[in-house]
Parts: sequence; C-alpha cells; structure tokens
Amino acid sequence: MSAIGIDTGLDLAAAARGGPDEISRRLESLPASSYLWRLVILLSLGGWFEVYDLFFTGYIAPGLNRSGLLTTTTQAFFGFSGIGAFVAATFAGLFVGTFFLGFLADRFGRRSIFTWALLGYTAASVAMAWQTTSGGVLRWRFIAGIGIGVEIITIDAYITELVPSWMRGRAFAVNQAVMFTAVPMVAALAWWLVPLSPYGIDGWRWVVLAGAAGSMVIWILRLYVPESPLWLARHGRTEQAARILAMLEASAGTAYAPAKRTADVLPARVAAKAGYAELFKPPYLSLVVMFMIFNLCQAFGVYGFANWVPALLVEKGITVTKSLQYSFIIAFAYPIAPLLAASFADRLERKWIICGAAVAIAAFGVAFSQFEQPAFLILCGVLITASNMTMSYAYHAYQTEVFPTSIRARASGLVYSMSRVSATFSGFIVAFMLRETGVGGVFGLITAAMVIVIVAIGVWGPAVRGKPLDA
Repeated sequence: MSAIGIDTGLDLAAAARGGPDEISRRLESLPASSYLWRLVILLSLGGWFEVYDLFFTGYIAPGLNRSGLLTTTTQAFFGFSGIGAFVAATFAGLFVGTFFLGFLADRFGRRSIFTWALLGYTAASVAMAWQTTSGGVLRWRFIAGIGIGVEIITIDAYITELVPSWMRGRAFAVNQAVMFTAVPMVAALAWWLVPLSPYGIDGWRWVVLAGAAGSMVIWILRLYVPESPLWLARHGRTEQAARILAMLEASAGTAYAPAKRTADVLPARVAAKAGYAELFKPPYLSLVVMFMIFNLCQAFGVYGFANWVPALLVEKGITVTKSLQYSFIIAFAYPIAPLLAASFADRLERKWIICGAAVAIAAFGVAFSQFEQPAFLILCGVLITASNMTMSYAYHAYQTEVFPTSIRARASGLVYSMSRVSATFSGFIVAFMLRETGVGGVFGLITAAMVIVIVAIGVWGPAVRGKPLDA
C-alpha cells in the first residue's frame, strides 16, 4: 500500500481551511514517530546512490589512471587528460544541476524530481562505464553530475519540510549517516576491484555499474514517500497537504486540533514567487551572499580531501593497493560521525557546529600533512572525515531552513552551486598544489578556506535553532 493512500477518517476540507499557515503550524507541532523516521530513512536510502555516485570520483581515480584513460597530474594547469579534469567534470555538472535546475523541485514537487533525477544520473553513469576515451568519460561524467546536483537539492528540501524544527538537526544527521554508508561500500569495492579486471573488464567500470544496478530500488521506495505537505499547501493543494499531515499525526497518535490565533503566534510568511533575480534583492540578498562565500570555501575542506585521499596517501609513499585499503578504513567515519553528531545536533546553534567543525578540519589537516606513519595518517584521515561530515549535515539543514518554502530548492540550489564551482576548480588547484608544494601545500590551502568559513558563518550567520519554517 502506498503511504499516501492511508485513510485517516478526518474532515480534510475543514482541516485544510487554515491554508499554508495551518499546515506550517501542524508540521511544527508534530511529535517524533516511527513513521516520520521511516520517511527520513527512505529518502536517505534514495540519497545513498547519489553519495555512491559522487564519491566514487576519488576511489576509481587510480583505476582510470591504471587503464590509461587519465593521468594523476598534468603539465598544463587545466589539463583535460588528468584526474583533475574528471573531478572538474563531476562538479561542473553539479553546478549546472544546482544553479540552473534547482527550480524543478519548486515547480514540479519534491517527490517526482527525487525519483527522476536519480534515474537520470544513473543512466549517465552506465553510459560512462562503457567509454573508451578520456573525452567520453568526461562527457558522461558531466551529464551524471547534473542529475546528482538536482537530487542533492531536492532531498535537502524534502527532509526540511517533513520534520519539525525541534528534530531537524537529528533528522539531517541520520540522513547523512544513512547516505554515507555508501562511502565505505564504494571504498571496499574499489579496494577489491580497481586493481583487477574481472572478465576482462576494468575494475573501475564494475564499481560504477554496481551502483547503477542497485539504484533501481528507487522505483519501490518512491511509492512509500508522500509529497511535501508544505509544498502542496504553497501550490494551493491544501486538502492533499492536510491529508498527508493527518496521516503523520495519526502515525504519532495525535489528532488534528485547529489553532486559535493569538497575539504571540506569528503567521507563516508567504513568500511571493521569486525568480533568480529576486534572490539578489532584499530580504534574501544578505543570506545569498553569505552562503555563497561559505560554499565557495567549504568545498575545499570536504572535496579537497575526500576526492584525493588515495592520491594524497600515494604521495606519502604508500602503494596504490595500500592507499585504497587505508582509504577504505577512513571511509567508515562517513556514516559513524553523523550518528555521533546526532547527540548534539538540536542542542547547539547550527552556525556554531559549522564553525567548530571548520576548526577541526584545519587542525587535523595540518597534522595529516606532518605524519608519515600509517597509523597516524589513518587516525588523522578519520578525524578530518568526521569533522567534514559534522559540518556537512549541519550546513545541509542550515541552508535550506533559512529560505521560505516557495523558493527553498531554488535558493538553496543557487548558493550550493558555489560549492560546485569551487569543487570544479579544486581538482585542478589540488593537483597543482600537490605537484608544486606536496601534501603540506594542499592542507595549507584547506586551512585558509576554513578560516573564511569561520568568519562568514560566525559573524553573519543567522540563528535558526527552534524556529519553524517560513516564520
């Protein structure tokens, strides 16, 4: 049975009369329930394949090099025959998906775009797996990146609009923990398959195809996830929104109770339909600029390390096989760190969690650059990854909840696209720094980026803890 088909037995027309304001109030009053958490996990399982597809960028890099398609570094800064170009193609596609196509989830709904974006980038990854030229690999990687970019924004908006503010931090922490179990999986497959050629097919191709095959489960998952009630209410479909809210309330053992408007209860802010031009005008301009600066810099901390772990370890004198083994161990921090962070996710202001994580990334990165012993390198790698994941869950929640529902996906996609720009060029910049200054230079660059993150968020970031959406 589809989750949407549950009959609550309520007068839906009466329940919907309050419109978007009433839907927002009821969402904020929801208690936690097993059904609500199941929805978070189902959406996260859909995002699992997005993370798998995104993170195999770094793990299959040695295989692309081994097969002769791409080189680790190039003589030219913008060399399109190197791993840096593969990273750049991934994030150039992500930029297109987040900047230009973020509006799709606002226009057509979270549920449909959640489904079709995943299927689109999966098909592109399958096509990439059969390419025999560097140009073909880069072309299809770019196309896959577009779909991944749309999916990232849609899932963030989806989860933001399904859970109340008092548990949103934990919801995103669990979301990231579930999705990032994909990283040790892709790391394990890469460690096993990349050095081999099963049945005469390069191991990296098997890694790509394995994720594509598994993603077909999305056709089953989508039947059990309802549309965002806030999105429905903002598009005039209040009875359908009320039906979904009633289902969520019934699953938690609560009943709908119309609210009496009082002087200290603020109505939900109804944002007018806005295009990209309006996002650069008050009241959104300051938020957009601040998050653009943040995203330009945070990507260096996350992807400057994540996409280059095997290569950084090789630069330290560790063999390709050993580097993939150590990367596999480090990858376990991806799902574990958000689960640990869930213990304080809603107890601390979101902006200070982001700033604290940035400090840790810089500190552990400098330590990584100084050590040579495998045990210390693995420990620092785990701590850097854990810090990155703590910052990741916090900012994914932060940059969606500050914008109103009617433009949430569009606005968060716009600011998030700056991290795609940064990550696009980070591949070339990290490759250049690695060649010219070694591992120490790479982490010097990451440290500088984290200082800017701390200043931008610490000084100008708004407080969001305990505040309902659109209020």
